[in-house]
Amino acid sequence: MVDFEVVELPASEHPEPGDVAPDFTRPLVNDEYWEDVALSELTDEGPVLLLFHPMDGSFPATYLWDAVRDHDLTDQIQTVGVSISSPYEHKAFLEEREADARLFSDPGAAVATEYDIENPLDGMAGITEHRPAVFLVDENRTVQYAWVASEWPDFPDADDIAAAVAEHA
Repeated sequence: MVDFEVVELPASEHPEPGDVAPDFTRPLVNDEYWEDVALSELTDEGPVLLLFHPMDGSFPATYLWDAVRDHDLTDQIQTVGVSISSPYEHKAFLEEREADARLFSDPGAAVATEYDIENPLDGMAGITEHRPAVFLVDENRTVQYAWVASEWPDFPDADDIAAAVAEHA
């Protein structure tokens, strides 16, 4: 049994269904290269499942990407992650997870702040990561589904995500 304390996270004013998701531009990493891309460029191509997670290699990141794989979500919708990890870490994480997805690199957690899902790390002055969160946004960046962790650790229901994708993608 894993021994850790469950911690309640502060309330969040994150985007809710019906809200327009904030646009942002960050390095977008795939298994070969990365380049600056805006979220709006991705939504111009269709709906996007946006997964925010702590740094690559953490259990919450692994859980989210395993859920995506287990439900074949990358075959149904553009699936994109966001974390504080560097492009080099993202490239290694994608290879390790064999994920058919892309990851935005947000090392300063500015996107987490914009979405109000930042999680300052205890005992690590100046280090903030993304709390686990899932947003399904349509072609207009309108949020169709939202889930944000309210405690640490907390994980979304993968079946709920899959149902939202089936309904809105």
